[in-house]
Amino acid sequence: MPLWVHEKLQLSRAMNRGLDGQYRKRYIFTEHHESHAASAFFPSPFEEAAILVLDGVGEWATGSLGHGSGSQISLTHEMHFPHSLGLLYSAFTYYCGFKVNSGEYKLMGLAPYGEPRFYDLILERLLDLKADGSFRLNMDFFNYCGGLTMTSGKFHQLFGGPPRRPESALTQRELDLAASVQKVTELIVLRMAAYLHNITGLKNLCLAGGVALNWCGQRPVVARIAIRAFLDSACGR
Repeated sequence: MPLWVHEKLQLSRAMNRGLDGQYRKRYIFTEHHESHAASAFFPSPFEEAAILVLDGVGEWATGSLGHGSGSQISLTHEMHFPHSLGLLYSAFTYYCGFKVNSGEYKLMGLAPYGEPRFYDLILERLLDLKADGSFRLNMDFFNYCGGLTMTSGKFHQLFGGPPRRPESALTQRELDLAASVQKVTELIVLRMAAYLHNITGLKNLCLAGGVALNWCGQRPVVARIAIRAFLDSACGR
């Protein structure tokens, strides 16, 4: 609340001060996912493309599907907080002892060194995943809605103990957790990308948002997975 009261609600005044009052027209504040979509589609070489936006949360949206054409963007489908692929990944980032919103790349880097032995457990207990890639998280296992941590006691019990202490030695559990949530992430994005192609019929795809930056080693895993799903759907496979 202090951030909103003292900074975010006063952005117009702050920008006026920064511009010495020289700007006389109105400011337009776009929605978070609209900005993500624009950042991917407008610089792209495509006149028309499907757009997939995935991140932690922007306003209330956590995932958006739509398309862009010329100078217009239309986001037609949304998934809402607290059900978020980005926050699911951040929960595992926290549980494995890394800092949320900055340590996710470390979790991605660990994924190739583990085995996805928790993959089925995540799908069975943590979320209800639909064929189109949308899902609902079981919030009994998460604490980020009303608490100061990402995961709850039930989450810790499910995965064999408390979160790893930051800077402590990594164990095989953390490697396997990283591999497992990475595989779940790929499954969800693959389903969303295939569904997006089915509803748009478009051959070009733009990805945006923090989840779209998902990397494993030096390979853009989520982008590769999403494009493969898009091409497979376009080719009828």
